[in-house]
Amino acid sequence: MQVVVNVPDQYFLDTTTGEIADRLKLYTALLMFQTGQLSAGAACEFAGIDRYGFMSACKRHHINLINYDENELEVDFENLKISQASC
Repeated sequence: MQVVVNVPDQYFLDTTTGEIADRLKLYTALLMFQTGQLSAGAACEFAGIDRYGFMSACKRHHINLINYDENELEVDFENLKISQASC
């Protein structure tokens, strides 16, 4: 599928059309990953970059690769304590 986006020239002085397209794909993939619409693998494919490049972009933009809520973390810690106690 092809999507056409009109970007005013003033926002991308000294940037090629290809660089703009790559940046828009990456930012879209990051947002869709962050909101749970894409998995990390799908976001990499969408952006056209490898996993390491995607992880680096997540770090630069302060996006967590693993999203654990507090309750999930507490349950995992309790399960770990139970499994260690039985050993």
